[in-house]
This record gives sequence, C-alpha cells and structure tokens, in this order.
Amino acid sequence: MTAQKADRHLLDTTEFLDHDNEIVRDFVRKALRGDGEGMSEVERACALYYAVRDGIHYEVYGADLSRDGLKASSTIKRGMGFCVHKSIVYAAAVRSVGVPSRIYYGDVRNHLTSPRLEELIGGNVFTFHSLTTVFLEGKWVRATPVFNKMLCKLYKIKPLDFDGRGDSMYHPYDEDGRQHMEFLRSHGDFDDVPYDLVVGGLRDAHPRLFATPETTARGSLIADATAGGGA
Repeated sequence: MTAQKADRHLLDTTEFLDHDNEIVRDFVRKALRGDGEGMSEVERACALYYAVRDGIHYEVYGADLSRDGLKASSTIKRGMGFCVHKSIVYAAAVRSVGVPSRIYYGDVRNHLTSPRLEELIGGNVFTFHSLTTVFLEGKWVRATPVFNKMLCKLYKIKPLDFDGRGDSMYHPYDEDGRQHMEFLRSHGDFDDVPYDLVVGGLRDAHPRLFATPETTARGSLIADATAGGGA
C-alpha cells in the first residue's frame, strides 16, 4: 500500500474506529495534554501508545465482543479489554491526530498462560491476536499497546515499548529468559475490524472461553497471576 493511498482513506472514522466520538477525543486530549501542539507525529503516536498500553487494563475475562462493545469509545469508557479491543482504541486514536492506521491479526503461541486460561482456550495457541499497524515517517510499523505495565510485572513479562520507528510486536522471552510468545500465522492487515471473521473465528477456535456468544467467561488475570498460575 502506498503512502498516498494510506493518507487518503486510513484516517476515516468507522463503526469501530469511532474517533469522532467525544469519549475518544477526550482520551486523546488527555494523553497529549491538549492538542499535541509542538509534538511531532512520532511523538504523538508514542504518547498515545503508552496511554492505551497502560491506561486501559488488559483483561481477557468478562470481555464484551458485541459490535458495540468493540467500538473504541466503548472500550475507553469501560477501561478494560484485551488485544482486540486495545488495538482498535490505538488505531482510532492515532487516526484522530492524522496518523494512518490498520489493524493486524495473527495466531500466536503463548508459552506462559495460566492453567485456567489454557483450559478455556484449549491449549496455548491464541487465534486472532491483534495489534495495530501505523504509518509514520514514510513507512508502516507495527505497534502492540496491549499488555499494560502492571500486568506485565505480575507475570514477569517485559512490557513492550514503542519508539514510532521500529516494530513493537514480539514478546519472545519473559524476565527469566523463558520463551513467551511466537507468531504462527498471519491473518493480515485490515482497514477496519472484520467483525464476523474475528469474533466468529475466536468462537470457533475457543468455544469454552465464551460465556455467551458475545462475552467471555468471568475471571481475572490478576487473580490467576497471584494464584501462582503464571502467564
């Protein structure tokens, strides 16, 4: 995809990337401490990355996967979500400040999941892990503002940083040198959320994770960690 094409249509508001919503606008203003005047494009993208990474709690349990629940504004209002939700928030936030974005999905193997979550997932392969692809300084880079610093500390995982110039997507090892995550299959980049593909794919691959067709089982990753289950 060319920069010219990206600049034209990958700033749009969509059903899920609803950056025209005042909730999203307020989130962006707080992250940039105003309108970001005097900040470069990369600096704004990085500030928003950390606002999403650490300002929205990462939680797989009790997640709302309805169409309304996946909107950026809904996740910000709720203050929590997992990779699918947080990547949408970041994609919407950067579009609001003029940075083209897309959403990437891939299947990953997580070697450090808790026993309960592994049982619900049906193993250690997670389908449709999500991150965001952003266009900065003439090139596409991948950003994963997903696992917040506090949760990473509990699970002894190094939090992913982002400098706006290189990809931030791999958690290859935890703080003890154990293998953590590897990408197995790419589903590609999308201009907007392919709702039926992603949510339907998650339901098909991980049926026990769902309490209802649109919500995941109740629980807490923090409780899993403090119970000694690992991540």
